[in-house]
Amino acid sequence: MVIGGVMLGLAFALGSVTTSRGRGWFRRLRRPDWLTFEKFIPVIWTTVFTCAAWSAYIIWEREPGTSRTWGLMATYLLLEVVTLLYTPLMLGARRIRVGLWLGAAGLVVAIALFIMLLPLSRPAAWLLMPYLIWSPIGTYTTWEMMQLNPEEA
Repeated sequence: MVIGGVMLGLAFALGSVTTSRGRGWFRRLRRPDWLTFEKFIPVIWTTVFTCAAWSAYIIWEREPGTSRTWGLMATYLLLEVVTLLYTPLMLGARRIRVGLWLGAAGLVVAIALFIMLLPLSRPAAWLLMPYLIWSPIGTYTTWEMMQLNPEEA
């Protein structure tokens, strides 16, 4: 419950710091023609974060309170914060490149976490697969948007 609560609390806290000016800027950006699934992105991210929380729960239950487990919890937290900062920082700066770098950073953290989890719990590691699949798609989409909106890159 605590893991899910922290993840949900951070999502609401960081999601609430976007401005209407930033959201308006983002809505005006050109998007790739193939981006037909944009309305499903909140559902996709909810699924990704749910799987990550479940993964964290599995790890916590294996060795609750150990220094290794706390280190892994910190890595999960880092992954969530980097991911959730994508929207408020990109919209605040009104620069697509900020989102691209945050998307790439999230992928690097997720890969590192996956590698750390594999020897401890394969199920916990595999629960990061939705992130590892979706993050490159989102980052590539952001890159494409930079190409379509070079003045906003």
